Amino acid sequence: MSHLYGKFVWFEHMSGDTAAARKFYDALFGWHTEAVPMGGPEPYPLIMNGSDGIGGFRSAPAGAPAMWMSYLSVRDVNVSHAAALAAGGTTLMPPTDFPPVGRGAALADPTGAVFSIWTSAQGDRADAAKTPVGDWHWNELMSPDEKKALAFYEGVFGYTHDTMDMGPQGSYYLLKMGNAMRGGLMRAPMPDTPPLWMPYVAVADCDATAAKATSLGAQIIVQPNDIPNVGRFAALVDPQGACIAFMKPFD
Repeated sequence: MSHLYGKFVWFEHMSGDTAAARKFYDALFGWHTEAVPMGGPEPYPLIMNGSDGIGGFRSAPAGAPAMWMSYLSVRDVNVSHAAALAAGGTTLMPPTDFPPVGRGAALADPTGAVFSIWTSAQGDRADAAKTPVGDWHWNELMSPDEKKALAFYEGVFGYTHDTMDMGPQGSYYLLKMGNAMRGGLMRAPMPDTPPLWMPYVAVADCDATAAKATSLGAQIIVQPNDIPNVGRFAALVDPQGACIAFMKPFD
């Protein structure tokens, strides 16, 4: 069993209609959902990409917006939670055990983006040399104050970063843990863009996925376009209101 601290290891869709969300994503990405007993009154809807469990669906609290929750692997949930609060974060769920799978907590960073920290009892999935279609490819923070966010994540979780110049859009920060790239961080593109972590799913055809998403009731908020030397991507708001992106990586 091994852990990859600093990696986003789990993604969970939270909404007021998990059945509708499951139907949408199964059709869009070819996922399927399995009901897994977790010791509670209801089984956990586990997202399967082929034979791999990659995430889940969960009911959002009443009145809360739909979202994708990102889970960040940490060595010690209690220590990271305390460090996050000391650095200006806000607790949304205190450190809690979820037997038999692990221990976690939920936070908002100082700029308002919500995420979870997690220590898995089974270890973390290994990095793939090439992301399989339907699996998680990237995770990206959009923040109204990207420099404050960068200082928070580096100070609390030990990231370093590389910087890419995006011209009028400012700098794009590539969060690194050692030599491994673990996520991106940028200034929110529009003043009304809420602070959020947005995961990316690898797809075989970006344009076809965008067209299918539209046919399933999603709103495309970033039309398919190329990132030179990286891939072709787009982003959507699903019928429940959660944001997610997808990418066909360039070989």
